[in-house]
Amino acid sequence: MARVTLVVEACGSLVAVLILWASLTHGGAFSEFLLPAPDAVLARIVADWQSGDLPTSLSTTLENALIGFGMAGAVGTLIGILMARVKLVHWFFDPLVSLGFPMPKIAFLPVFLLWLGPTDTARITIVAVSAIFPVIVAAQAGADGVEKTLIWSAISLGSSRRAVLWEIVLPAIVPTLFTGLQIALPVALVTTIVAEMLTGADGIGGAMLGAMRFADSPGVFAGIVVIALTGLVVIRAMEGLRRYLLRWHPEGQSS
Repeated sequence: MARVTLVVEACGSLVAVLILWASLTHGGAFSEFLLPAPDAVLARIVADWQSGDLPTSLSTTLENALIGFGMAGAVGTLIGILMARVKLVHWFFDPLVSLGFPMPKIAFLPVFLLWLGPTDTARITIVAVSAIFPVIVAAQAGADGVEKTLIWSAISLGSSRRAVLWEIVLPAIVPTLFTGLQIALPVALVTTIVAEMLTGADGIGGAMLGAMRFADSPGVFAGIVVIALTGLVVIRAMEGLRRYLLRWHPEGQSS
């Protein structure tokens, strides 16, 4: 019963928005062009899925987003840990991270297009650059927060620095690192879609751009709904992965 109550509370606002949306469109407050009805958008999603266009576009977007996210996760974790443990690395990267974190990284898309051409490689690169900063900050914060007594005790007992890294530092930073990864994942997805829109590439963003050019309002709103649902599924999957990997941690046991 408690789980059902939580689901109702979580979905209540969505149901209210759908009811308001349907009442505005079917009541004539907006034209079909400005705001298509929910059933028209749903019909468009079903038609695009049956034709194969939606699965192809969605798989392209997810592939590019996840590849860029994976690159950002791997490289960002390495840089963050090294920043916490090596003074020279911290000296080099700290100004770059401080400067690059708040700026809109999508501004570099024309540069990558000039260097790499209008290819998936350019779009994946801008995704990785956009998503790497939260990972670096989280990894550095987690590594800085590891208790120094644990490291000193392990080294005094004869553990190598590699063993300390794999057996003490990495397990200790996992909760903090996942926070950065959970921030970076939607950033990667949003950047992928924006890059597709700006370059007219295959994917959900490119499909929405094509629908906009042909004044296909249901197609545009269908893309918005698909993006929202995809983002929800991806974020929930990351939360489930976090709970699974942290089942040994007090955080995972309490959840």
